[in-house]
Amino acid sequence: GQTVGTALLAQGRRVLRHTRHGGQPRGLFCAMGVCFDCVMTIDGQQGTRACMTRVADGMQVSTPGRFDPRRTP
Repeated sequence: GQTVGTALLAQGRRVLRHTRHGGQPRGLFCAMGVCFDCVMTIDGQQGTRACMTRVADGMQVSTPGRFDPRRTP
């Protein structure tokens, strides 16, 4: 019954992604689907809110790589 966001938080993972510009860490903020700080790729769907998606067996969860200031977009 847990969401992906709360399951990751329970595992000690506070940072779920980094912003594209500046590489600032983002995690659960509102935890109710209002903001977009917890967006991840879940089962191939980019931009899915981790706070609104319930954990399921076999679920594939990923996040974009860390911000690298040497890379140009």
